[in-house]
Amino acid sequence: MAITRDEVKRIAELARLEIPEAKLERLAGELSKVLDFAATLNRLDLAGLEPSQFAPPDAPLREDAVNGRRLSREAALAAAPEREDGFFRVPPVVENLNP
Repeated sequence: MAITRDEVKRIAELARLEIPEAKLERLAGELSKVLDFAATLNRLDLAGLEPSQFAPPDAPLREDAVNGRRLSREAALAAAPEREDGFFRVPPVVENLNP
């Protein structure tokens, strides 16, 4: 599946990424190769094959054991660049933008 430069621009816009004009063509080619590879997986004949299991379905991956170590709020906030009312203060990640 071929991705066009315009599609790369639109994807970058949606992801709020700045991609230099000179790199759009190369990125379009790379994304096309990724989609082509994913499409080849759909052509695999998996009829009659059992799903893979990496761990027994009824066994936990690890045993949860409390080790008693805790980080106090004061210690956690000690090196925070900004804090407010006992919490980390961070800048907003998502802005209310009209696309």
